[in-house]
Amino acid sequence: MATLIREVMTRGARTLAPADSVRDAARLMHELDVGAVLVCDGRRLQGMLTDRDIVLRVVSPGLAPEDTAIDQVMSPEVVWCFEYDEVAAVAARMQQARIRRLPVVDRAQQLVGIVTLGDLASRGEHGWAQEVLADVSEASQPAVPPDE
Repeated sequence: MATLIREVMTRGARTLAPADSVRDAARLMHELDVGAVLVCDGRRLQGMLTDRDIVLRVVSPGLAPEDTAIDQVMSPEVVWCFEYDEVAAVAARMQQARIRRLPVVDRAQQLVGIVTLGDLASRGEHGWAQEVLADVSEASQPAVPPDE
């Protein structure tokens, strides 16, 4: 019998509301020692804010984290899975999308948790984490300035 995501995911993911500030998100990331926060309106998934989003969309343009609402800079298009999806299928989705974490929803599409590479590595039976990580971490070529 195939392993389902609900058997390996992390339940009870902490979330923030779209109107919360980026500073609130950064503090929560620091407190939880994570690189992303799920953004929900109640239990309905609205998006995700990553540490990379904060750097590129807040710090780089010089926005004030305490005055910037999460929904102004979050990634609203989030790849997610159902809690009853098979681990193999979800690992393939993560590999194809080159992502390290996926929100997990129930049949009513309400957030119930998150599945990460760490979850796949520590509780998965196949070695999915190594396969996903190989694609997610594939080195990209740095931009090389033209010769002058």
